Amino acid sequence: MQKRSSNDDATDRQLQLLIGLVVVLAIGVAALDVLHAVTTRTAIPNPPALILIYAFSVISYRFKIEIRIRSSHNGSTWGDVPIMVGLVLVPMPWVVLCVIAGMATVRIINRADPLKSIFAIAKEVLVISATGATFLVLGTRPGVDHPNASVLAVTVAYLVLWLVDDLVFHPVIAVASRSTIGKVFRNDLGGRVFVRLATLATVIYIIEVLVSGTSLFLLAFVPVLVGCAHLWRLRRLRTHQERDSWRQLADTTDELSSVDLNQVLHIAAAQGTKLFSAGEVEIDLTASGVDRVVRAGLDGVSYDGPGPRKFDGESSITTELETRDRSYHAGVLVLDFDGKIKLTEFEQYKLKTFASALCTAIRNAAAYAELRRISEQNAYDAAHDPLTGLANRRELYERADEYFAGRTEDGVVALLLIDLNHFKEVNDTLGHAAGDAVLREVARRLDDAAAPGDLVARLGGDEFAVLLVNLLTPALATHRAEQMLSALETTLEVEGMQITVEAAGGIALAPGSGGINELMRRADVAMYQAKRAGQQTATYAHAQDTADVERLMLGGELQRAVAKHEFVVDFQPIVDLGSGEVIAAEALARWQHPEYGYLTPMQFLETVERSGQLPAFADAVLDQALAASGGWREAGFDLPVAVNVSPRSLLDPRFPATVLTRLARHDVAPERLVLELAETLTISQLDTVGRALDELREAGVRLALDDFGTGVSPLSVLSHIPVNQLKIDRVFVTSVETSSEAAAVIRSTVDLARSLHLTVIAEGVESEPQRLALWELGCVAGQGHLFARPMASARMLATLQRGSGGRPGALAAAMHDAGAVVRMPRRRRSSGGGRSAG
Repeated sequence: MQKRSSNDDATDRQLQLLIGLVVVLAIGVAALDVLHAVTTRTAIPNPPALILIYAFSVISYRFKIEIRIRSSHNGSTWGDVPIMVGLVLVPMPWVVLCVIAGMATVRIINRADPLKSIFAIAKEVLVISATGATFLVLGTRPGVDHPNASVLAVTVAYLVLWLVDDLVFHPVIAVASRSTIGKVFRNDLGGRVFVRLATLATVIYIIEVLVSGTSLFLLAFVPVLVGCAHLWRLRRLRTHQERDSWRQLADTTDELSSVDLNQVLHIAAAQGTKLFSAGEVEIDLTASGVDRVVRAGLDGVSYDGPGPRKFDGESSITTELETRDRSYHAGVLVLDFDGKIKLTEFEQYKLKTFASALCTAIRNAAAYAELRRISEQNAYDAAHDPLTGLANRRELYERADEYFAGRTEDGVVALLLIDLNHFKEVNDTLGHAAGDAVLREVARRLDDAAAPGDLVARLGGDEFAVLLVNLLTPALATHRAEQMLSALETTLEVEGMQITVEAAGGIALAPGSGGINELMRRADVAMYQAKRAGQQTATYAHAQDTADVERLMLGGELQRAVAKHEFVVDFQPIVDLGSGEVIAAEALARWQHPEYGYLTPMQFLETVERSGQLPAFADAVLDQALAASGGWREAGFDLPVAVNVSPRSLLDPRFPATVLTRLARHDVAPERLVLELAETLTISQLDTVGRALDELREAGVRLALDDFGTGVSPLSVLSHIPVNQLKIDRVFVTSVETSSEAAAVIRSTVDLARSLHLTVIAEGVESEPQRLALWELGCVAGQGHLFARPMASARMLATLQRGSGGRPGALAAAMHDAGAVVRMPRRRRSSGGGRSAG
């Protein structure tokens, strides 16, 4: 049994009440007709006249113009002609009898629905009675021998017939189609008026022939006139329906262009009921592997959920949802009509067109949903630690960068850096699986203890960080940190053993300058202060930061350092990962301070950039780097040299000329110099330094993007600077063996570089397994302690001459047989001269 909706039941009740009202009125009117006939002693008419009226009624009702509404066929007939002519020839009760007999005969032959037949007969009783009463009022008396109806009387009577017929018929059709009476009345109004006027003209012509007593052969033209009008009306109606259908189909197809699958299914189901005048439409996606059925009726979507289908019987028409080439099958489309029908050829073609468009829309929406899911998954994976599910270092940096860029309203912000004590003992004693279980539990507890808005991240190993936001006062940072660390005090069970996790935390309030790197440094300083003091937490204090105090002291010594050439340059080889051969070297500045000793750029570069000594410092580093390159070339090792460049240097309009002057002085070709730019450049800086980079690139100097993957969007940087090399940050290289995320970043970087004809260099290669993993991911070059630590120029030359395994210029054994690898040129210039693949 098929379940019916409450709307269907309400419609049926309204139809039954309306039809019942018409039947009751018809019975009452018929009783009055009989009473009038008995009272006036109406004589029995000539039998041949009655037979003719009956015959013409059968013919008129047999040939009609139908309009299908769901499973019902309604339309107009030529039954008005025998009614009007019959009322002029014989008394009204006999006309009712003959016409009703003719209608009943046709209905029996067509096996029409009994309820619809009762309504049609009752309607005709009301129409004939009203028209006959009008004739009586106007003084027209029926007679076969001497009919005496005037043109005025016939016209007025027919207008009454027209009015009563519409008043009875249109409300019933409006209820059946769940439309309004006005909309039903306006539907094809022009065509119906034409048929009515043609009928009136035909009736007047027939009656005039009968009244005038002229030859009845003049009536021979009537079938021709009626046939022509019938065919015109039929063709016009079909053309109108087809035009409207195509317009509705086009509008619906446009609506199906949405990429939202829910919207596509709901629109298709709801519009399908209107397109095909169906009671309900069902879309079943089970065949495509999705247990989902969407059902809609005239009132909109009524069901959206798992199957099975509701309709699958004689009253339903099922169409497969598949593309024209049958390469994709989405499911089935089911039309239910509450009754058995047969679609016309045009409707069948329209159904196939609609099904094909719906299938394409479902496939497009499903493909878009899958792409969006993959994109969201990739975005999630790139921002989260695969072991614990917490945010990773990149996500922490991006969130902190939003604060430093002033794009948030998170109140006071602080960073809590957490390091687990004695975690190495867990790994060594219970194994890495147990260690991973501990890390996951620690991550869960920290995440549960975090306040809304705080970001908990795992930085790597047993190091965690929490970005504390919405702090009303700085003092609340310590309170929040102690709450989070106290969540780790409860013992946890691993491998059947009870383990207590101890941790130390360093707290740093967001500084006014320096960004996330400075914030991390300060939190790290505070954490080690807590460890040394045996405390659970410590807050960064500026007065206790020895490195910060030293940085302030160094600021006054820069001028002396430049004048006395205290800045020197060491070089770290860049090696072909496959062959082990040195292919370039990176220049690394050092400060030989007379009091503090050997200082790295991390300890003095920020001070140099904020001073007025940056041009002199940059010139000294560049001069030493190019001098070393020239010396190696004379010794037989023509190696490019890479020099780090500060964004502040690129803002100096004299910098490009200084670089070119130094190249000419040392007789070094411009393409043997690589300027390394930090990816942490902001977009505004990229726009500003563009002119300087263009000038250097046109001269042949090559560009590299350092620390790739740790700054702003890589594509944003590459769209502004057409570089020749990408250098993968050591944070990804360190985790390449254990982190699928790090491997994915490196793989995507290599794929991007290949598509742009760029070289990829990995920084911080510390072990052979890392070298192998990088090489298998497609990275061609690397640098790190595995090959050599930074060294002076002379020592670099001696190292190259000594080589490895009897091969000068090599620092490691080859990872493959030399004969099995086709060596590519180390340098390849693009057609534009701006990019190199080596």
